[in-house]
Amino acid sequence: MGISVSHDPVSQRFIAVIDGQESTLDYDLANSTMTIASTLVPPSLRSRGIAGAMTRVALETARRHGWKVVPECPYAANFLMKHPEYHDLLARQL
Repeated sequence: MGISVSHDPVSQRFIAVIDGQESTLDYDLANSTMTIASTLVPPSLRSRGIAGAMTRVALETARRHGWKVVPECPYAANFLMKHPEYHDLLARQL
């Protein structure tokens, strides 16, 4: 079963609700650049691929809209280092 991730563009947030608990990826959007500010997953849900799923959806959203990405969040920066297929989205090198 895949992890369902929703996007709330007004709040600039991606959300995954698993077992009644909310995980979030928050970003700021300015001048067509998405700055990923934080990725938060409750401790009881960690190691289930939730942060990775939210990050992938965020990056695919950026690609679809033609946005560049700045990964301020350590998780997002690490994810991008491991996934060169998203390097074209980077506003600057890691």
